[in-house]
Amino acid sequence: MEGVEKKKINIEMPEGKLGVLIPGLGAVATTFIAGIFLIRKGLGKPIGSLTQMGTIRLGRRDQKRFPLIKDVVPLADLNDLVFGAWDIFEDNAYEVAKKAGVLSYQDIEPVKKELEEIKPMKAVFDRSYVKKLDGPNKKVAKTKYELAQMLIKDIEDFKKKNKVSRAVTIWCASTEAYRKPTKVHSNIKNFEYGLKNNSKDIAPSQIYAYASLMAGVPFINGSPNMACDIKAIEELATERHLPIAGKDFKTGQTLMKTILAPGLKARLLGLDGWFSTNILGNRDGEVLDDPSSFKSKEVSKLSVLNTILQPDLYPELYGDFTHKVRIEYYPPRGDNKEGWDNIDIFGWLGYPMQIKINFLCRDSILAAPIVLDLVLFVDLAQRARMAGIQEWLSFYFKSPQVKKGLYPEHDLFIQQMKLKNTLRYMIGEDLITHLGWDYYKAEYERD
Repeated sequence: MEGVEKKKINIEMPEGKLGVLIPGLGAVATTFIAGIFLIRKGLGKPIGSLTQMGTIRLGRRDQKRFPLIKDVVPLADLNDLVFGAWDIFEDNAYEVAKKAGVLSYQDIEPVKKELEEIKPMKAVFDRSYVKKLDGPNKKVAKTKYELAQMLIKDIEDFKKKNKVSRAVTIWCASTEAYRKPTKVHSNIKNFEYGLKNNSKDIAPSQIYAYASLMAGVPFINGSPNMACDIKAIEELATERHLPIAGKDFKTGQTLMKTILAPGLKARLLGLDGWFSTNILGNRDGEVLDDPSSFKSKEVSKLSVLNTILQPDLYPELYGDFTHKVRIEYYPPRGDNKEGWDNIDIFGWLGYPMQIKINFLCRDSILAAPIVLDLVLFVDLAQRARMAGIQEWLSFYFKSPQVKKGLYPEHDLFIQQMKLKNTLRYMIGEDLITHLGWDYYKAEYERD
């Protein structure tokens, strides 16, 4: 690729055990963990996982080199994953998986013993950030700084007990109330001062991010919380040479938007409005029933279309569309979320058309392979000494974290190209531009 030096990055091999530390032992976490145990036993397939089932084209098309990603990129083996978690409830992973109702009895029982061994550590929790939940399994300390030190000790004890060589923390807990960054988030000095003085602006997810990085562990934010996308945590990640990634797993309705919106834009079809509503009945739905928590999710969901459609460049097509998002808590639906979309578009001469989508998805089933891929890719980045924001993993997030001054790329297909080209670059292969002119150039010049 013109302007990009072909270079193989020095990547440490994935030797030893990889710890996977999860704040939030709920439906997503237990679906992910149980799935790994089932796959290890040959009782399930990692469908939806790019690291396990995805291929990558290397070189020219006529060379026909399409290996599995895991065969050419040094990723951790699934047999080397060791799990730990924090939660405000005391239930072990087996009990949580049963209550969550995502997986069937036939899938949970074969891995009952393994799941029962995963018991949550006491969590850092602040009711003012998640008003709809509370539980007994919480840490108590005088300051948030002391809570952070407790988490650091948890991580160190986990690594020692399980003899892991390295670890990754991935947030799978609830959506916190919406907050804007303040002075306490502006640098690590102010942040640590805020921890020691119990700043109300420091959320639990930010304490987990801080503690993980201080313990030498990368942090991934799977929620719309403002966790690692603050200057203080970005600064700390760079200083400690650790990866961070976020935010908000891209699963159901937003996944559909990042597939469809690029198609509308590619064909220059206009948009008058996009109305989205969801019903779900799991713990996530209960939390989002609180307006302050829903605000965090709403901001994450609404950011997608503007970035993809670029109304400033196409004002006649996308300069004045209406975008609304609704989420309704409906307990009978459980984890089986249903999303409706009404899309009002217009085409040639301005004639109106409509697209209707009814997506009956399983939220945790879609999230589990995302958790796996992010854990393995962030561990890869850690071994490649890729510090700070990992924008190449935008493929997995609703609100991809990017360097200040850049806009996030939301187009799923551009995100996929970015991800695969990053992998090619890491292993010293040519980047793929999809130009294809070299296949025809000689024939053209001969004529």
